Amino acid sequence: MVKIVFEDIAGTRREVEVPPGGSVMQAAVSHAIPGIEAACGGSLVCGTCHAYVPEPWFSRLPEAAEIELDMVENGLFVRQESRMMCQITVTEALDGMLVKTPESQR
Repeated sequence: MVKIVFEDIAGTRREVEVPPGGSVMQAAVSHAIPGIEAACGGSLVCGTCHAYVPEPWFSRLPEAAEIELDMVENGLFVRQESRMMCQITVTEALDGMLVKTPESQR
């Protein structure tokens, strides 16, 4: 199992354990993490799984594809460490990763 730590805007943390292979968005949805709406179910058309991945985790992620970068660029509360959680596959290398949810998805 891989541990992912979700932190909301108030600093409240929730730690979840998920098997490798799915997306970070799926991990958030299956554990009812507030702030990750995932309205499109991971098809990268809505932007409601946007979150922040701070260092050192951000640099460990595969580079974002152009379509993901376009979606992030048009989102709200975008930061340099913004990523779409539907595009990040859970792997053993991400064990312990911190994901911070934005103020709002809308």
